[in-house]
Amino acid sequence: MWFFSKMCTSKARLDGKTVVITGSSGGLGKETARDLYARDNLIDKKYKHKYKRCLHLGARVLLACRDMEKTREAVDDIKNNPPSWMTKDEYKNNVGELVIYLVDLRSLKSVRDCAKNLLKNETAIHILINNAGVLAYPYEKTEDGNQTTLQVNHLGHFLLTLLLLPKMKLSSPNCRIVNVSSLAYIFADIDFDDINLERTYSPLMSYAQSKLANILFTKALARRLKEADIHGINVYSVHPGIIPTEISRYGSSTVFPGATFCFWLFSLLFCKNVVQGAQTIIYCSVDEETANDTGLYYSNCSVAATYRKANDPEYPENLWNVSCRLLHLEPEENFTTFLETVSHQIRV
Repeated sequence: MWFFSKMCTSKARLDGKTVVITGSSGGLGKETARDLYARDNLIDKKYKHKYKRCLHLGARVLLACRDMEKTREAVDDIKNNPPSWMTKDEYKNNVGELVIYLVDLRSLKSVRDCAKNLLKNETAIHILINNAGVLAYPYEKTEDGNQTTLQVNHLGHFLLTLLLLPKMKLSSPNCRIVNVSSLAYIFADIDFDDINLERTYSPLMSYAQSKLANILFTKALARRLKEADIHGINVYSVHPGIIPTEISRYGSSTVFPGATFCFWLFSLLFCKNVVQGAQTIIYCSVDEETANDTGLYYSNCSVAATYRKANDPEYPENLWNVSCRLLHLEPEENFTTFLETVSHQIRV
């Protein structure tokens, strides 16, 4: 509910940091980009003279999206409209950067191309926010043979994260990966023998399954980083709340006529707006209190308990193995060797 919504109060700056946000041409991704871009101005005026030499640094916020025209419009909007907590006069001297990268998570080739461009063009990557997603999508397979919701919401981000991890390892410490999940995960189970739901497809269940996958991926990755003795990269999964964004646009054609309007009206009246919804994503991306946490699930700017299949100890490993199989990878025990194998996909 909107009246219980907490705001991220961290004043952390992102000087010299590079942030990648998928699906940032609108909704939660754009509001997150707006906040992180604005953090170049978070210095108390009475201390500003002490920071003169670092004011030129700024954050480099990379918007990784599939619709270039819409993303360019988002960049203009972010540059011209500050977050609600900042005045336009404070905002106008922003020295950060907003950069656009093309990625279509429906295509694993596009994911690999995007990763290749990021690794080539960026000297460091400090924060990766896997935000892009679809809800109530009709049954459809991608060019890679995976059900679209599974690939967009989980598998594409799984691959992108693995490809960017070596760069993040070199960029550490205090690097973060934020996977945007949803409370919808509590309704899901995963049939690992039919993860594409070819036998029992449901638009809403496919979404819930993908959101459960986000939590399981977070747990599995955190464990592997720890066991490989890779420090300085923390992983978080996030429930932003129920938000009236474009993610529900397919509901009227796949759930029932008028479902999109009903969802929008309900969330508008009783749930969070997009600014409130972005707060937990921002919190996990910048807040000092989360700097030493990893593998946890967050809601309303605090750690939250997980339930049902998210607590099954076998599920993170089963998902990892199935995800690797869908990407034609062997899930090796040595994580460092495994990352080298994944990286080879974009070197050939």
